[in-house]
Amino acid sequence: MTRTRYRDWWIIALTFVVALLLTALPLPTVLEMWRPAWVALVLIYWCMALPARVGILVGWTAGLFLDAMTGSLFGQHALGAGLAAAIVHPLHRRVRVLPSWQQGFTIFWIVFVYQIPILWSNGIRDIPFDVSAYWLSPLTSAVMWPLVFHTLRMIRRRYLDSEGS
Repeated sequence: MTRTRYRDWWIIALTFVVALLLTALPLPTVLEMWRPAWVALVLIYWCMALPARVGILVGWTAGLFLDAMTGSLFGQHALGAGLAAAIVHPLHRRVRVLPSWQQGFTIFWIVFVYQIPILWSNGIRDIPFDVSAYWLSPLTSAVMWPLVFHTLRMIRRRYLDSEGS
C-alpha cells in the first residue's frame, strides 16, 4: 500500500469518526427522532465516490462500531450498513449524475432500507419504537444530504487522489 493510499484510508476513516461523533452528540428527547443517519450518509457518499475502496465490508465495519458505541444489539447497524452499501454499489454511477433533489429522494429510500434490520431486531426483542421516528430519520437524512455530499466532496478533492473514482 503506497503512502498516498494509506493517507486516503485515514481521511476516509476520519470522516466515519466524525459521523460517529455526530451520532453520539446528545440531543433533547424531542429532537432525538429527527437525528439524521450520519454514518449511513457518510457510507453512501464514499460508496458513490470511491466504489473501488469503500463497499460492503467498510459499511459492515462502520456499523459494528456504531453498534458498539450505541450499545445496541451487536450486528443490527452492521447489517443495515452492509445492506445500504450493497444497494449503493450497483447504482453509484446513476445516482452520482442526478440533481441534488433527486439524490435526496434516493438517499431517503436507502436510509429507510438501512433502518429495516434495526427496526426488525428491535421488534423481535419487544423494544417499543415510535413509527414516526422511523420516517423522520430518513427524511432529515435526505434533507442533510446536500450538505454532507458537498462537504465530503470538498474533502475528497482536497486530500484524496482521484484515481479510485
